[in-house]
Amino acid sequence: MTSITPIVEKAIAQIRASFPDCPLESVPDGGGGAFVTLNSVPLGHPWAQTDTWIGFQITFQYPYADVYPHFVRPDLKRADGQPFGPGLGQAQFQNQSAVQVSRKSNKLNPAIDTAALKLLKVLQWLRSQ
Repeated sequence: MTSITPIVEKAIAQIRASFPDCPLESVPDGGGGAFVTLNSVPLGHPWAQTDTWIGFQITFQYPYADVYPHFVRPDLKRADGQPFGPGLGQAQFQNQSAVQVSRKSNKLNPAIDTAALKLLKVLQWLRSQ
């Protein structure tokens, strides 16, 4: 089992600093990356829930690999009762039910596209649905 690489540890620290009010858990993925779960992330409109956990894997290829996909609470529901649109679907994360948020970065720039920035973009997208 390979421990988390320093660059992945740095990415986790950046996420922790970007979301100081949200408890963060990380576990090694065995290959140098980590599974990360950020808890109590504010959500709100258009969702019925006020917050969610959000989980994802940062692989050993980081920053040259996209942090994709992200997963949120399995009971996520729109406040207006409408079904999910494209990019959202039922899935599993770390052996638990989840809603997968598919927001792939097609033009990844490893110099500027950090895991924290990607997480902020995913949350912005979720709040704009």
